[in-house]
Amino acid sequence: MEFRMQTISRLSINQYTLKNWTIPQLLEGCAAEKIPFVALWRDKIAEAGLNETLKLLDGSGIKVSSLCRGGFFPAETIDLQTRNLEENYRAVDEAAAIGAEVLVLVCGGIVNHDLDRSRKMVAEGIARLLPHATQAGVKLGIEPLHPMFAADRSVIVSLSQANEIIESLKSPDLGVVIDVYHVWWDPAAIAR
Repeated sequence: MEFRMQTISRLSINQYTLKNWTIPQLLEGCAAEKIPFVALWRDKIAEAGLNETLKLLDGSGIKVSSLCRGGFFPAETIDLQTRNLEENYRAVDEAAAIGAEVLVLVCGGIVNHDLDRSRKMVAEGIARLLPHATQAGVKLGIEPLHPMFAADRSVIVSLSQANEIIESLKSPDLGVVIDVYHVWWDPAAIAR
């Protein structure tokens, strides 16, 4: 029983596990099962409205473990890169407002058929976003996606690629978010 209570005390349900549920349904279901954390998604917050989401969270006693998602840094033009960065600033501010410790980054796909340049844009975008996140008290979590998503969702497809960015930026406010669905194939994900 003690092990179960310790495990439950850290359990978080990702909103997209129950994708069809609204935020009120998710919070009600988690409260009924005594699940203390949720990982919310920005599109679901937009549906409910940020102020309504804050009210619902305040009344539920449930905390937010992370907010999905920021990222999508690669872009064809400087103007689009700037707009993407501004959207990421809003994502950080939203994460801070709901009390999420982490903003999950889905880094963005290949631009102009240039995989190497797209990966550099990801690292540059994270470097530009990181001071804002640090100031807001929000950590950034790079989520490597399965290579089949490289074209349109993330050119960061392995733990080693995520860790290269993390090591180059040397910030306690930057880490990796691991989704077994995406990294099961990665030799670096296998526990030894």
